[in-house]
Amino acid sequence: GTRLALKEELDIPVLFIPDAMKMYEAAVVIHVMKENGENWPYEDFTELNKDLKSSVTVAENGGIQEILWIYPVHGIPEAPQQKVVPALIRCQARQRVERRVEALLTGVLPGATAMPDARNSAMVNINNPENVQEVVQVTDGFSTTVEFLCELQYQSSEYKSQLESLVAMDLVQREWDTESGTVTLIFNVVFAPNKPMRNKATLVVQCTTGGVWKFPMLFIATEPEVDDVINIEAVGLNKESFVGFKLTSQTR
Repeated sequence: GTRLALKEELDIPVLFIPDAMKMYEAAVVIHVMKENGENWPYEDFTELNKDLKSSVTVAENGGIQEILWIYPVHGIPEAPQQKVVPALIRCQARQRVERRVEALLTGVLPGATAMPDARNSAMVNINNPENVQEVVQVTDGFSTTVEFLCELQYQSSEYKSQLESLVAMDLVQREWDTESGTVTLIFNVVFAPNKPMRNKATLVVQCTTGGVWKFPMLFIATEPEVDDVINIEAVGLNKESFVGFKLTSQTR
């Protein structure tokens, strides 16, 4: 019953209040007809494509009587961000360090219907050029399997270019408490920085049945070891002394 003038805009608010960590589906349907009950003239209805034909109602005189717009909505709940200390991965530049990172997923619903086009994989590896999401399967040992998409996200493309080739993550352990609905994913993180830096990242885990969990991470690379000490011995007052040494670049 909302009346719209010509070229007038209408905002349609959509409120999402999930009560469980699963995906919810709905549709926003907009039904439009002329206020005076007249039809929109349209003579070549047979030339319309299938999608448009299913969205209009044709009157007996050949005009368009009603128009429908249908917008599907997927509601994916995100776990509230707790004020937790980011997982700290610290390493000296030009060194390599391995750390274990634990991701605790609460509110996982076993037996829920997975989202379509879920991919299958036994392990997760987030060290790839495309930084594409991978799938982790978690099972309680009986019949129910829950899949998770894991991805390491960066604050910007600049941070991504700095960290992507320096960080690797592999899933090494997974546990599922079916009574509490808690899933624990333990990752082995490898950090091999080539220069001092301090960058943030976020480990994002999405369940294929709906639900997103985010875990902050902080990568710190400290100053590297001194390569060498150069001693220059003076030959006398007001006389030049020099030494020669070579610098080799590791890249082109």
